[in-house]
Amino acid sequence: MNRQPDNSPYVRRVVLPSGKTIEVVYFGTPAAAGPTPEPITDLHVCETCESELVYPVDWDEAGDTAWEVTLRCPNCEWSGTGVFEQDVVERFDEELDRGTEALVRDLKRLMQANMEEEIERFVSALQAGHIVPEDF
Repeated sequence: MNRQPDNSPYVRRVVLPSGKTIEVVYFGTPAAAGPTPEPITDLHVCETCESELVYPVDWDEAGDTAWEVTLRCPNCEWSGTGVFEQDVVERFDEELDRGTEALVRDLKRLMQANMEEEIERFVSALQAGHIVPEDF
């Protein structure tokens, strides 16, 4: 007697690199293989110039526990696409979050410095008599 392949659906919860969680319904065996993942551990580091500024341009699921990710380095303009294990992509996502937090901190400091400079110029102009009630 021939066995029929098991085509019953199964659901897998997937956490995207953005942090959003989705449920994906698969039809077929849970062990369905996708492309072979590459053995890279630090996706934020450029393969060419070793810059730590590599960011994702696009990503798509590539099997049960892997992602196909297109990367770009703004330092040397390198770009490439590869298939990476879920844990590697999650570490990359955490590194992207740390980078975002650093950028936000720097932006806040820059905004504070700019505001202080504008206030100093305004006070200086008031004290020098360059701003009068008719200006308003």
